[in-house]
Amino acid sequence: MADSITALAKSLGDALQDKGLYISCAESCTGGGIASAITDIAGSSAWFEYGFVTYANEAKTTLLGVPEGLLQAHGAVSEEVVEAMAEGALRKAGADIALASSGIAGPGGGTPTKPVGTVWLAWAWLEDGQIKCRSECCLFEGDRQAVRIKAVERALLLASELPLLG
Repeated sequence: MADSITALAKSLGDALQDKGLYISCAESCTGGGIASAITDIAGSSAWFEYGFVTYANEAKTTLLGVPEGLLQAHGAVSEEVVEAMAEGALRKAGADIALASSGIAGPGGGTPTKPVGTVWLAWAWLEDGQIKCRSECCLFEGDRQAVRIKAVERALLLASELPLLG
């Protein structure tokens, strides 16, 4: 794992541990990269318990409760679906924060409206008993590995900036 990702995961873990919070993740295009970065940090079991790799649409619906209608209407690589993934991970894991990723890492699979490198990221958290969600569409350059690494890095970076950790 890149040094920058390890540093981000450690910083996020320190903030979570200081607040007594738990994080979960629901991953598609990153294929467990977020969970791997988190669990590379010694002591991460104090703030991480669950990770879902839901590469197939069926896994998104079965494990995370993403409605099939969202997948049909918007596709797996969409704001609606990635937010539903994050919210599903939050609920299923009983976590305080959840990260989600869905994208097209390539080299194939891109379209004119969703080219290779398109990645949707989402962060869901509990605030005053309500689920809040933030999402972002990124267009990363590079090969499959580079797109996935950049997605993991961005997910961890923005998680550490959530209001819950401020």
